[in-house]
Amino acid sequence: MSDTRAARRTDEGPSLRDRWARLPWPARAGAGVAIGLVLVLVLAGIAAVVQVRRALPETSGEIDLPGLAAPVEVVRDENGIPQLYGESVADLAMAQGYVHAQERFFEMDVRRHVTAGRLSELVGESGVETDAYIRTMGWRRVAEAELGRLEPDTRELLQAYADGVNAYLDGRPTADIAVEYTVLGLGGLDYRPADWTPVDSLAWLKAMAWDLRGNMRDEVDRVLSAAAVGADRAATLFPSAEDATPIVTQGTVVDGVYEADATTGGTRNPKRVGFTTDQQQVLADVVDGTETIPALLGVGDGLGSNSMVVSGDLSATGAPLLADDPHLGVSVPGVWMQMGLHCTAASQASGECPLDVAGFTFSGFPGVIIGHNADVAWGFTNLGPDVTDLYVEKVRDGQWRYAGRWRDLRTRTETIQVADGDDVELTVRSTKHGPLLSDVSTQLAEAGVDVLSGTRTGPEEIAAGTEAAVALRWTALDPRPTADAVLQMNLATDWDSFRAAAASFAVPAQNLVYADTEGHIGYQAPGVVPIRKSGNDGRTPARGWLPQDDWTDQTVPFAGLPSVLDPDEGFVVTANQRVVDDSYPYFLTDDWDQGYRSERIRALLEAETADGGDVSLDELAAIQLDTRNPVAAALVPRLLDVSLDEGYADDGQALLADWDLSQPAEGEGSAAAAYLNAVWARLLADTFHDDLPEDLWPDGGDRWVAVVTRLLDRPGSQWWDDADTEDVRERRDDVLEQAMLEARDDLTRRQARDATEWTWGHQHTLDLVSTPLGLSGIGAVEALVNRGGWEVGGGGAAVDASSWDAASGEFTVTTAPSMRMLVSLADLDDSRWINLTGVSGHPTSAHYTDQTDLWARGETLPFLFSEDAVREAGDDVLTLSPPD
Repeated sequence: MSDTRAARRTDEGPSLRDRWARLPWPARAGAGVAIGLVLVLVLAGIAAVVQVRRALPETSGEIDLPGLAAPVEVVRDENGIPQLYGESVADLAMAQGYVHAQERFFEMDVRRHVTAGRLSELVGESGVETDAYIRTMGWRRVAEAELGRLEPDTRELLQAYADGVNAYLDGRPTADIAVEYTVLGLGGLDYRPADWTPVDSLAWLKAMAWDLRGNMRDEVDRVLSAAAVGADRAATLFPSAEDATPIVTQGTVVDGVYEADATTGGTRNPKRVGFTTDQQQVLADVVDGTETIPALLGVGDGLGSNSMVVSGDLSATGAPLLADDPHLGVSVPGVWMQMGLHCTAASQASGECPLDVAGFTFSGFPGVIIGHNADVAWGFTNLGPDVTDLYVEKVRDGQWRYAGRWRDLRTRTETIQVADGDDVELTVRSTKHGPLLSDVSTQLAEAGVDVLSGTRTGPEEIAAGTEAAVALRWTALDPRPTADAVLQMNLATDWDSFRAAAASFAVPAQNLVYADTEGHIGYQAPGVVPIRKSGNDGRTPARGWLPQDDWTDQTVPFAGLPSVLDPDEGFVVTANQRVVDDSYPYFLTDDWDQGYRSERIRALLEAETADGGDVSLDELAAIQLDTRNPVAAALVPRLLDVSLDEGYADDGQALLADWDLSQPAEGEGSAAAAYLNAVWARLLADTFHDDLPEDLWPDGGDRWVAVVTRLLDRPGSQWWDDADTEDVRERRDDVLEQAMLEARDDLTRRQARDATEWTWGHQHTLDLVSTPLGLSGIGAVEALVNRGGWEVGGGGAAVDASSWDAASGEFTVTTAPSMRMLVSLADLDDSRWINLTGVSGHPTSAHYTDQTDLWARGETLPFLFSEDAVREAGDDVLTLSPPD
């Protein structure tokens, strides 16, 4: 077999650009920040220890907090996890804002600059493209419109939270807020954070929705794949996920309980839309351009989650158990901050303050996002419905073509302020479908000039001078009261009140698992899901000039979204797999997860409960940590059938003979896991890189597991043939042999010649990078804010989904379980939790990454809830008091 393919890859470490691109941040931001930061090296020795510790929060004693009606106590345990006790919801919200700002204000400030399209104010010219995309979509404008649509109680909560943040900022020097401001100041940034507002909190919901938006990338990839290899071959790269057991198999799905006419369920007739080469380029440029937007939750095929809920009939406690572990991007600080918000016993008894909740919070947003209160527990995984469509539009002279007529584009002007640079004025143009993303940069605008000229799309010839533009239709650009749902879920007391809260959860659409202390378990899919007209199946970009490609004015009614209470089988498993089968009358998406995680979880649960067995919380925890490689069952037998020379060549192959397909970081099976994953990376490159453009190279996620699993049964498929060898027709076993030999050489270079010394954790490491300073290129700054080197198990599409990007040629973790939560409804104090990092965003805090060691070992911390247990475990108590 030719050595051409092997030459396409190297074993050198990733470049700075590649490292940056794999992080949840725009690759170019670091360059602007790095300018001037060399000064840090000169000044590093000047009172360094004192300086970096100035921002650490006070955690004991008493602090005046203007605006409080009554004192709030903040009880922190040995891991710094705060539990707050107050007399009213407003007081708790204010105190939460204060504590979030104590621990993580820099993270909050960076997030609000991103979501407002104001990143350039911090990082200079390098942030302009990101700002332009976000201003074009208008995230903050939508958030401003949402504020007035919220319930009065929610607005009060948001304002109280903002007041708490601002009370912390009031009069405090930036050096006392976060050491990052000191570093940026040494780099020349003259900056003072503005006051926090409720809109700053609401805009964060847009970032959540963007990162979890669904299949926009897949829409364009289908078009580009078809252009590269033809429609039939491209179709094999997007297999259906129909083999996975649906989340819901009874209840509304089977019984047909819908309040709306099910005949309006949207199209199920896939269309093949032909786009010209130039149109394809515009679409590709738009999608590539939007990927410069900081991924605050993460990106890639590894973005997903697991959740399980088990009824009392199947649990060892006799009461429900619930587990959740969202798989998001890795960074420091991590996405979540653990916290409890408790009304005092007296205020609860009087009915004046009903809040008693604990779990995982987002800094910058009030309330608990995932967790439990005294009555109910809940977890999230991403539903992933198709809530975005890219529309190719025909545009000329300030107009766009629709239904046979030219109509005026809507326009507005945005001004982007740039640190140490001139302001940039941006004209945002929109059609009825949404803003024109293709207008963002000169490059994208020029790519669309005249691309429809001379083409024929109907009975008329398109006039010369018409441009192709790309508009975005997205549910998150319509103002919705999602924030109401958070407060209402925090206060829910039973299934009905929980579902009523979920009805407001518009974007991002989620899978909600539920359990309560009365013994009920359930599942609810909330979210706004569009109903499309007959010309649009959502699988490929739509034709903006044709009304039949529009969305209807209807969305899937909440009463028609999948839901089940107390399912017959006694448990619910969600892992981003399909929610319903083909009998469901509404179209949600065709781009479900393939179901490897969900089927493995189901199999493990069924094994635990077979023959009258039950499930303990420890056994649920063990399921979360299951590392079985999903492609190995199909791939390993084929690899063992390949004849390799004895000795060096087959040393790795020999490891597979007795392998149990698990992927531990070290110990038994780890050497085999290292080899199999090295083979997998080479196999994907050797099979697909010669046929697909680089942007379409496989990342190794669950879709590619399905693609390769099917191809293994087709040894003569054209995919196995190397397009660069004209005189030789390669077959499956030729490629498997080449991949195995390459993997053997790779691991010799990476680890050792002796195959038995290999470990999966040696190359599968977790590195946590802080943004934007963590890739400044200045060693002293990076050492201050970054942490790394954890050796971890698991892998892409495994239940323990510590994913890596095969297209990069590296095995570093890109997405991972961002936290793990296990709730026992029999005794809430028996619950467990762990965070990827720690509660603090301060690099010199003992709680910056103090949970990461435990996380990497698969351990958890007690998730205490009762006041007695919390106070007994308390290390520090801070009292926030109204001024005298």
